[in-house]
Amino acid sequence: MKEVTRMSALTLARKIKNRELSVEEVTEAQLQVIKEREPIYNSYITITENEAKEQAKAVQRQIDDGEFKNSPLAGVPVAIKDNICTKGVKTTCASKMLADFIPSYNATVTERLRDAGAILIGKVNLDEFAMGGTTKTSYFGPSKNPWNPDYTPGGSSGGSSAAVAAEEAFVSLGSDTGGSIRQPAAYCGLVGFKPTYGTVSRYGLIPLASSLDQIGPLGRNISDCVSVLEAISGYDPKDSTVVKQEKYAYSQALVDDVSNMRIGIPKLYLDEDLNEDIRSCFMGALKTFEDMGAKLEIFDINEIMYSLQAYYVISCAEASSNLSRYDGVRYGHRTADYDSLDELYKNSRGEGFGYEVKRRIMLGAYMISSGNYETYYNKARRIRSAISRAYEKAFDKYDVLLSPESLNTAPLLSSDSSQTHKKHKSEMLNCSVNLAGLPAVSIPCGKDRKGLPIGLQLIGNKFGEKNIIQAAYSFEQTKPYERPKVR
Repeated sequence: MKEVTRMSALTLARKIKNRELSVEEVTEAQLQVIKEREPIYNSYITITENEAKEQAKAVQRQIDDGEFKNSPLAGVPVAIKDNICTKGVKTTCASKMLADFIPSYNATVTERLRDAGAILIGKVNLDEFAMGGTTKTSYFGPSKNPWNPDYTPGGSSGGSSAAVAAEEAFVSLGSDTGGSIRQPAAYCGLVGFKPTYGTVSRYGLIPLASSLDQIGPLGRNISDCVSVLEAISGYDPKDSTVVKQEKYAYSQALVDDVSNMRIGIPKLYLDEDLNEDIRSCFMGALKTFEDMGAKLEIFDINEIMYSLQAYYVISCAEASSNLSRYDGVRYGHRTADYDSLDELYKNSRGEGFGYEVKRRIMLGAYMISSGNYETYYNKARRIRSAISRAYEKAFDKYDVLLSPESLNTAPLLSSDSSQTHKKHKSEMLNCSVNLAGLPAVSIPCGKDRKGLPIGLQLIGNKFGEKNIIQAAYSFEQTKPYERPKVR
């Protein structure tokens, strides 16, 4: 049954509807693959075996009764990042602080996937509280890249990407604060979609930085991601930041045609210290778009060179505020070693949080303190506004912007990648998109000489998902999905 788990999500759903496969068969096959491969890849924190089997029976009955005729996800096993709430199932944020937390409600996106007939197969690994780019900060240990387990799958949605690439899920949900969907998708040879801020409800997403976080899908092709995106997008009265639009017909943009599409290439990205293999793949991608009839132009958008500094100030400030609730009294881990209320707070947070989370909380608290608020936080907000205006100006002229997703391919798990110059420069390619609230997608565009995947990033204007979907789908026709030789 391993052949079943190699299919795309949409192909699987069609076979289920045509009675070629049952939902229970598919779920059983998926669970078997997870059991075999999890000791290698560590994609999951919680596997919902019993719940998935019960849900599979219920969904099969509904399909037999004629329901889910218009759902492209009915019967498809999906994985959900473990910072998205699931009723009755642990949601840990990969932290000791929430290691035993079981929510009493579902996140809106969880509920919408269930309503579409998708099968929740488990909760996947991440960097602790989504702070990191390798999953190495996870309390439950790092996930590994299915292309080569010696390498990181990226982060913070590393478990989301590893699970799909290792065929332990057909699609997954991740969250993207500064590239946390797109970077792991690039490292694992997947499609990773970060939608426009406000198109997908964040209700039930445990926040890192509320003004930057956005939930999105990871899949093996753009069509699978679009089907998930259509299911989870739309207005939600529980989230005041969501746009009041009920449905988004993204699948209409799955058209193989970029003739006369105006594509801008920020010169700043070409000037960066690109890995030689990435530069070669990127230039090849530009030629592919040109051959398909797109109109390409290199242009200047120098404002984004300050995006990384602004991103860290804003994200750390918001993280410090959001994580203040975890004190051992209201939420989270409570220490057994205290003699006073002050010690209870200090010891609970000291034991419950890992190093990276503590570091960002301290930075954020410093930046929003009374003497530094104007110097750091307000200045970062002004830079953010300048970046947004620069993007708006660019989209007056271009339909889509194109860049490498990262300056490097996946680093070794053993490397100290958090301190590399290229790692920080790579974040600039991603976090400016979150600062401006724009949609972006990472798609595979080749491999380096070590056989590791290389990602291409397409950025759209606000609510310009259809343009990037059309461009990504057209490019995908020239480079179909390539699966890793998973163990």
